[in-house]
Formats: sequence, structure tokens, C-alpha cells
Amino acid sequence: MTTLGVCLGIGLLLYFKYLNFFITSFSDLFSAIGLHTNWSTFNIIMPVGISFFTFKLISYVLEIYRQRMEPVTDIVAFAAYAAFFPTMMAGPIDRPKCLCSQLQTKHTFDYSLAVDGCRQILWGMFKKMVIADNVAVVVDRAWNNIPEMSGINLVIAVFLYTIQLYADFSGYSDMAIGVGKLLGFRITKNFNYPFFARNIAEFWRNWHISLTSWLTDYVFMPLNIKFRNWGKWGTICAIIINFVLVGFWHGANWTFGVFGLYHGLLYIPLILSGAFAKKNKLTVTKWGLPSPKDFAGMLVTFVLVTFGNIIFRAGSIGQAWEFMRHIVLNFLPISFASIMAIEGKKAVLGSIALLAFEWHGRKEEYAIESIGSQWKKPYRWGTYIGIVYLILTFIQTEGTPFIYFQF
Repeated sequence: MTTLGVCLGIGLLLYFKYLNFFITSFSDLFSAIGLHTNWSTFNIIMPVGISFFTFKLISYVLEIYRQRMEPVTDIVAFAAYAAFFPTMMAGPIDRPKCLCSQLQTKHTFDYSLAVDGCRQILWGMFKKMVIADNVAVVVDRAWNNIPEMSGINLVIAVFLYTIQLYADFSGYSDMAIGVGKLLGFRITKNFNYPFFARNIAEFWRNWHISLTSWLTDYVFMPLNIKFRNWGKWGTICAIIINFVLVGFWHGANWTFGVFGLYHGLLYIPLILSGAFAKKNKLTVTKWGLPSPKDFAGMLVTFVLVTFGNIIFRAGSIGQAWEFMRHIVLNFLPISFASIMAIEGKKAVLGSIALLAFEWHGRKEEYAIESIGSQWKKPYRWGTYIGIVYLILTFIQTEGTPFIYFQF
């Protein structure tokens, strides 16, 4: 039954999300070798949030098989777990034992938890509406006019896209977790200040945590055990397979597969050097800043992640290549005019402000959590009003959909 349940979940995901991709890919392959086919794609309507609730259901089956939890006998609680509305569209991907136990427990209104939830929703709205949506204006302009942009403009745009992606997705996660708190539920944390990671392994331990931990438990660990006789190269094979799946989970496009492969390959130096599983404590100077060594690691990791996001953002491998080629061939002369208009300046300053807030609140669940517990009431409410003012001032008239809604 376990195998049937897992196969059914994977089969539905393959049909709704990847069938047309396979048809098109094989048709293109045959055409490339001179064999022309008349295959046509299907008009498939993909269910909302299929990537997220499919993984939740597979996790439910596997957790019962591993005897980590008992089957849920309350059909309403089970349905609520599978389609929990705050997380249905873009996660986080809650594990069944944690959420199902909460859904089967009687709840009373928790005022302090609800207030904390409202505060986290406000922070999520700030990241999405003030940072992500305003950065999107600059990023979209660059990607839509690649031939007209200088190399430095494209470099700025791709760095800003990394900020946009984070502010957009973590902003949604903050809002979903906040809504969960309003309802009395604790939802899985999905981001833990990933831009302060000093290597790629640390980055992925703090980025989209619910997905990476899911694939670590159900894909990487079984593969790593299976390949254990190969030593470090077995771990490398397991991690590359794992990250190719991470890539393709995002969508039926070869760009996502290459994106996953790229991140898997970045693990090789860490695995060969034995630094793969090490978790070194962050060193902070007396001025409250990271040590030069840690800052260098953060900067290198951010650059590596940003380069990979060119592939992630591109509509095709060809467009990613064009983007990178244009950076190299047109880097000089340096011109900031086209990208550093008023929108570009707001995007850069907003990104710096976001990183400063995040660094200050890096020990908290979310960046402004300490406002409620440590600040006096006038300062606390002054900050809330200031954030609301920024949201109302910088809100885009044509809102940008959440990026992860498409996955």
C-alpha cells in the first residue's frame, strides 16, 4: 500500500506537471536526429498547489510506513492537513506528524500568538510589497531588454533578482506562518536568513527549508546509504541526483534541471574537503558585523547563488546563455543610466535596508520579532505605523504575482 500511495502521488505529479514536457522533449530529440513525429501536447489544467500538496501526501504515507506516526482517523483533520489553505499555494511543506497532531487538538484563542502572527504578516507584506514588487520593476526591465543593457546593468539586475526571489518567497512564507498563528497553529519555518550563509550547504539548510529537508529525508539519505560503498563519490552522486530533483520540482523546463545540477556540483569541493556537514559558529566583531573571513564566505556564496539564478530566471537555456554572453561582451563601457533610474535606486536602497533588518534580527524567528517583546509601546507602534506607511507609499499599482505560485 505504501508503494501504491507513493506511486500514485508521483504519477499524478508527472501527469499534470511534466507530461507535456516529456512529449515536447522527446519530439525535439527525435527531430534532432532526423526522425519527425506528429506528437502533440495535451491541454492539461494543472491543479492549484499540486507540487506542495503532493509532497505532503507522499510524506504522510512514508511517515506511517516508517512508524513515525499513526494514521489519522479524523477525515476532516486529514483533509485540512492536505489542503491547509495558508500553505496550499506556495508552502511551507508541513510534515504530517507536526500539523496533524495540532489539527486533532482542541484550540483556544492565544492572544500573544495571534499578535505575533499579525506582526509576522506585516513583515511578510513589507518584504513582498515594498521590496520584491519594486525590485521586480527593475529586474523585468532588464530581462525584457537584454540587447539594450550594458553588462554592468545586467549584473545589477541579476543581483536584484536574487533579492526579489527571497523577499517574494520568504514574504509569502511569513504571511502564511502568521495566518497559521492567528488560527492557533505552528507552521514549519521555511527560511532562516540564507544570505548570511558562508557556503552552499549552509545556504540550502536555510533556504526553502521545508523542501530541502523533505528531499534530504526521502531522497538524499536513502541514496547516500545505497551508495555508501562508493565513499565520498557516493555522497556526491546522491547530492547531485537530489538537487536535480530540487530543480525539476520547480517546473517542467530544462533550465530548472540545469539549475539543480549547478547547485549539486557546488557541493563537490565541500564533500571532498570534509566540510560538507560542518556547522561552524558565526563570528561577529565588536562592531556587530561578521568577521572578514565569514563576510568573505557570505559574499562568495551570494555570488554563486546569484549566478545560478540567471539559469533559474531564464525562460530557456538559450536565453540564459544570451544573458551571460551579453554580460561578458558588453561589460564595458560601464553605464548605470538605464537601470539606475529612480526605480533602480529605490530597489538597491530597499535591498540594503532589508539585509540590515535581517542581520539585526538574525537570532529571531523573523527579523522584527523582538519588537513585540523588547521594545516599549511608543517605539513598537511607531515602527508598525512606519512599516504600514512604507507599504502604502511603495505599493505597485499593478501587483506582481507571487513567484512560487507558478510552481
